[in-house]
Amino acid sequence: MSEWILLRKGADFKSITSRYGISVLLARLIRNRDVITDEEIDTYLNGTLDNLHDPEAMTDMVKACFLIQQYVSENKRFRIIGDYDVDGVCSTYVLVTALSACGADVDYAIPHRINDGYGINEHLIDVAHEDGIDVIITCDNGIAAADQIRHAYDYGIHVIVTDHHEVPYDEDEDTGERLELLPPAEAIVDPHREDDEYPFKGICGAVVAYKLSMVLMGMCGIPADEMERMNDRLLQAAAFATVCDVMELVDENRIIVREGLGRINSDPIPGLKALIDAAGLGGKRIVARHFAFMLGPALNAAGRLDTATRSLELLLGEDPDETAVIADELEGYNRTRQAMTTSGIERAKEDIDNSSLRNDKVLVLYLPDVHESVAGLIAGKIRERYEKPAIVFTDASEGIKGSGRSIDAYDMYAELNRFGYLFSKFGGHRMAAGISMDADNLDELRRGLNDNCTLSDEDMTTRTLIDLELPFNYVTEGFLHEMNRLEPFGVGNPAPVFALRNLQVRRVEIRGKRGNLFLITVSLPDDVNSRYELKLFDNEGTFLDRLDEHYGQGTAGDVLEGNVGQVMMDVIYNPGINEYMGARSLEYVVRDYRFK
Repeated sequence: MSEWILLRKGADFKSITSRYGISVLLARLIRNRDVITDEEIDTYLNGTLDNLHDPEAMTDMVKACFLIQQYVSENKRFRIIGDYDVDGVCSTYVLVTALSACGADVDYAIPHRINDGYGINEHLIDVAHEDGIDVIITCDNGIAAADQIRHAYDYGIHVIVTDHHEVPYDEDEDTGERLELLPPAEAIVDPHREDDEYPFKGICGAVVAYKLSMVLMGMCGIPADEMERMNDRLLQAAAFATVCDVMELVDENRIIVREGLGRINSDPIPGLKALIDAAGLGGKRIVARHFAFMLGPALNAAGRLDTATRSLELLLGEDPDETAVIADELEGYNRTRQAMTTSGIERAKEDIDNSSLRNDKVLVLYLPDVHESVAGLIAGKIRERYEKPAIVFTDASEGIKGSGRSIDAYDMYAELNRFGYLFSKFGGHRMAAGISMDADNLDELRRGLNDNCTLSDEDMTTRTLIDLELPFNYVTEGFLHEMNRLEPFGVGNPAPVFALRNLQVRRVEIRGKRGNLFLITVSLPDDVNSRYELKLFDNEGTFLDRLDEHYGQGTAGDVLEGNVGQVMMDVIYNPGINEYMGARSLEYVVRDYRFK
């Protein structure tokens, strides 16, 4: 169960409300997100693309663009090599589109998740050589591909790397100093380089590609009106990837996503429009959560179960009929992926709950029969359920492959890097990692990670930050409309969370196709005649069990029959507006609860 923390951050709220024409409630919500100075508040509320950082501040950015421009003028053939997730597909879309606009002879290759694995490899380079490719540009990968890039040079192929992942390093045995291991590419654009002075490191691969593309098109003399049209298109892909790659929605990321969403809602590129329609979202206002939970998983699904080339074809497509067909295919893949993930999660929970694994601080699981494409999704769900770092390994064509998801207090990349000698392939960042290794090394990795783990119980306790104790009658359509100014919501800029204590439960009903929606009618402690209906999505199936555990066996049955008694609860909730068959109503969705 999570720890609830009520934020009580102070500021001159009267001055803020007067200066920016906002309510005190909104001013408090902004302060809770550590937006403090006048400049920060103004950018947070009113920031535009003019507030983005100068892309030329990134090391090798100008050099890379000059090289590309030179190779275009020499009629060299380019190949963009991306990756099979949303960020990799969007990055590839951005670079292919921009280089085409600059007159380049360019095509692309997306690694196959199972046959190729992550990022550029020798097979892809061999194929590029056979196809007569002169220049390879990586995106969302390449920073850890030193051997592969040397292989490309053996063929005389030029390589430019664009990436956003951590740079591999060794540690000096005497001093512990990190020794950066940059690949031998002609230009390396990655904000995580030690010599990079770009002021914000938390951008995804598609944003790196977007910034390079805007610099490149400017160098190539693309007319202003065409630059604006291209910016509108490429920004949509950069925004989509930022959310789906779980980048924090702070600093320029927040502006990129907000501006990208604005363009998607007014004039989406054909492929995204088809994806939106296939997901049943046509005509609705698209927000960041649609990227994260509906559109992103659909675009990802082809790369998980077949080839992400189909996803890229969707983004590059211009014909509405063709993009509609592809989008429907991706939705089909996604339904299959959902079933596979659910089955894998159940298997993982059984393995943990029925073995000594439940005592480990770092959960290292081996699920040989699970499709490797859903290992990361399963790891994410296991991390959430047990509040511990989780790595899920599955059988692969050579050895085993693992995908890890971490918690805030655990730097997974750094901890795994200690055991790099066990891996045949490894990459990632603080919160996630991918590993290939021999199955014989699995027990040593599990023991090593846990023997060296310094996580405390406090580190592994989820903390739910509460913005305000807010009575339901403060939630109005006007207030919710004002809260829209805080969007987009996501990691780093969460949707406002409110709490109420000592609510008396009056009625409980079960709804939904899977019986996981509970409608809980409550009254306020100081107004026994008040009635508010709360929505609780009980996906873990624990609400009724917790009722019986707290109040005694049989309480759940009594409650469902209308004999509620003195059931009291505190709730954390998100308010919103429910629209159904043309009718609008306020709703209160429970995020967490505890019985009194």
